[in-house]
Amino acid sequence: MPRISLVEQKDYEFRYIITVQPRDVNYQGHLGNDSIISLVRTAQADTLRSLNFSERDLGDGKTGIITYDIVASYKAEAFAFEELVIETHIGEIRRRGFRMFHRLTKGQVIVALVEAGMATYNYDSRKMAPVPEPFLTALARHQG
Repeated sequence: MPRISLVEQKDYEFRYIITVQPRDVNYQGHLGNDSIISLVRTAQADTLRSLNFSERDLGDGKTGIITYDIVASYKAEAFAFEELVIETHIGEIRRRGFRMFHRLTKGQVIVALVEAGMATYNYDSRKMAPVPEPFLTALARHQG
């Protein structure tokens, strides 16, 4: 069966450091796939926080994000109490969403590449919404 092929991004503008906890380890003794998704979600929230936004407010007071797809490509194991660096790049911005690309590493070793599609969503109207201008402006400023 062919593997999913995720590609490392040229740049990752955001960085989040976390220690793998015993709760993140599965019965095989390494970082579980469910935990990788949880760790990435934490890094996503931290990325938005660093831009002064949140998952429920991208700058207009009514538009947040929902994940509409996520895929992970595992490259190496990680174990309890190891430090992971989760780097994030936001790209492929469209009218009503964008993609978040993540690279998880321990030292020089890539543990996983993760890509998530984010829809911009108005939680009041319960409908998809355009990406808010304040978010686009802050992202462009940060990405230089």
